[in-house]
Amino acid sequence: MTRLASLRHLLMLIFLCFAAPAFAGDAVVYHIDDAQVQGLKGLRNIRNHLDVAPDTKIVVVTHADGVDLLMEGAKDLKNNVEYAPLIAALKASGVTFEVCEITMKRRKLTKNQFVMDADFTPSGVVRLTQLQFRDHYAYIKP
Repeated sequence: MTRLASLRHLLMLIFLCFAAPAFAGDAVVYHIDDAQVQGLKGLRNIRNHLDVAPDTKIVVVTHADGVDLLMEGAKDLKNNVEYAPLIAALKASGVTFEVCEITMKRRKLTKNQFVMDADFTPSGVVRLTQLQFRDHYAYIKP
């Protein structure tokens, strides 16, 4: 084997070692800023997403009126469907649900007003930016 061929093989091996985790599954952020418009549709989209691609890492970021999705007792008013059981099932499948603390402060909400499956992030908009540009998550707004 020539030196050039050996170098190519070495570079390919290094590339595969570092690129392999990127092929392990997709990463997607779902952006919810209006629970009544996007809530039920978004939760159903996520369930469908996981049915087809179960290895997908999914983070749901809520802010503005989207945080209502994760409040205790919240439901889709049009279809009279409670969000909490759907959220719990998705959480059990590995989905992370995040609430914007800036929205909470603006609306004078406390963490105990949200379902137990909710996590919190200092800023929903900053979190969306980090996930998309730093962590290379695909972006979906249902």
